[in-house]
Amino acid sequence: MSTSPTTRADALATPAPVLSFSPVVLPVPGRPVDLQVRVSAPATGTGLPVILLSHGHGPSNNLSSLNGYAPLADFWAAHGFAVVQPTHLTSRTLSHLVAGAPGAPDFWRSRAEDMTHILDRHDIIERTVPQLTGRIDRTKVAVVGHSLGGFTAALLLGAGINDPDTGNVVHLLESRIKAGVLLAAPGRGGDTLNGPMAEQWPIIGAVDFSTMTAPALVVAGDKDDPRHFTDMGPDWHADPYTLAPGPKTLFTMFDAEHGLGGIAGYDAAETTDENPERVAALARLTAAYLHTQLHPGAPTWQAACEALTTGPNPIGRVQSK
Repeated sequence: MSTSPTTRADALATPAPVLSFSPVVLPVPGRPVDLQVRVSAPATGTGLPVILLSHGHGPSNNLSSLNGYAPLADFWAAHGFAVVQPTHLTSRTLSHLVAGAPGAPDFWRSRAEDMTHILDRHDIIERTVPQLTGRIDRTKVAVVGHSLGGFTAALLLGAGINDPDTGNVVHLLESRIKAGVLLAAPGRGGDTLNGPMAEQWPIIGAVDFSTMTAPALVVAGDKDDPRHFTDMGPDWHADPYTLAPGPKTLFTMFDAEHGLGGIAGYDAAETTDENPERVAALARLTAAYLHTQLHPGAPTWQAACEALTTGPNPIGRVQSK
């Protein structure tokens, strides 16, 4: 009996050529500028699951946009995912256009709503991107976010947030998203949020992870010291795992700092822990996690964990609840 490509352990073994198309322009009423996205997908294959990738808010001019995170997006697309990357309003590429817009500077609500707009406009995206029509499986959607993008992913996966303007708790859960990955995401607030950046970004400490019920992989570097937000140390980035209910998985990456080896871009020497091997391993591990979440029963995640976290040179450790 033949084995389905979605269930065999080596489902991520052979990369396919990748087609990448940008920008796909999605007009959104009330948004100060149109929503622009990049779509990357394998050149062949159907029933492609979707990864929505939320960028962070780093020091570069362009990596925090649809032009960033190529080391991850290219790998995921080459291994069977359709990857959609929006340029959020927090992007430095838009600073001159949106500085005075409602929601500035953190645009916390808009960032999450960008993903809902993308899902609402699947038809437009498929028609616009050459050779994509009819190849997407809209029932298999995941979200991945790095840093501030991890904050956005948490909201989409069910975390609550205390709106600083109204004092009300807001939920932006997107039920079409089945699972997620939070990469170096912010942690808890309260008295713990005592660093110099806390006053500039109070929204970071307003998240309540207790309602984040969707399955998620939380990735935290054991050398990622968030002293600009808190003196809690690297464990702060594990809070989305520690404070959320299951099912959750925590991957603690050894010797990794906030850039997790440089995931924001190829040869991004600005990262404090540039390490191409670390980036490649993380791309594989995250793809395996999402593959298994979106294809229940597939052994892809177990196989990747055994390959990358056991033996004489593990890249990190995994725990689940």
